[in-house]
Amino acid sequence: MSDTKRSQVGGLVDLDGRIREYTERIGDREPYRKPSKEQRGHIAEGVGALLDGDLPTAGERLGAVGLGVVRLTDATSGRRYHEVAAEKDGTEEARWGRLYVPADAPVRWSAQVPHPVADRGTEHLGTRLMEGAPGGALVLAGAHRTAGKGDAADVAHRTDSAFHVIVDQLQKRKIPGVQLHGFARAKDRPYDAILSTGATQAASADARALADLMEDGGARVCRGWVDRCPLEGTTNVQGKAAQWDGAAFIHVELAPDNRADTTEAQDTTEALTRLVTTWSERGRQG
Repeated sequence: MSDTKRSQVGGLVDLDGRIREYTERIGDREPYRKPSKEQRGHIAEGVGALLDGDLPTAGERLGAVGLGVVRLTDATSGRRYHEVAAEKDGTEEARWGRLYVPADAPVRWSAQVPHPVADRGTEHLGTRLMEGAPGGALVLAGAHRTAGKGDAADVAHRTDSAFHVIVDQLQKRKIPGVQLHGFARAKDRPYDAILSTGATQAASADARALADLMEDGGARVCRGWVDRCPLEGTTNVQGKAAQWDGAAFIHVELAPDNRADTTEAQDTTEALTRLVTTWSERGRQG
């Protein structure tokens, strides 16, 4: 499928399968070039227009940097989404990532996946959340965190990525987000999940509720606002931007069994789905 023009005509799709197909092409140490400042400006304007319901402007701005907007219907949920993705596979733009937003309703919350494949299973968890609750957007990085030179593709710690630009547009609109990560168990990481609010050390009611839900499901949770936890995400640039913009942000680190096809992962998905459903209902009331 490399170097082929993407169809602009959407239809009924297996959204999880579509995202799996995309992420399966992501490999470590692949070439990666960040978008230029000008390109990031086009992406910001295009995504902002899309979130504000101005589809023609969104298509124009995003098209200027090789990205297209396609409307799709998810076969699992029946919901319609706008997919922002590279117009051609196999291009550098394809490694900038993808965005999925509701096509028929405002965005109420987002799931953010900065390290697909590297944090195995987080991309599928993000899709399951989007399918499980209305009003959700999915922001998906398009390169392995080790791609390119140095940490160029580690988008959770870079502000010069398409991923950050997209998340920033959501946060400027006070849209709450949950960012999904994975970790390997070790002596200092005997947990199933590590939760934090990123740069903000105070706990939100939503973060506490999520921790309670996960513990009710049998997970051992380290709460970053109470305990000294590893991987608290305090240097996460999206978390810092959320603090600046006043948007809710929850940083979620998960052990392998809690993001794979296991009972533990089902319990994790259910807890996170209840969180984003709360955000969706709150957004409709607001």
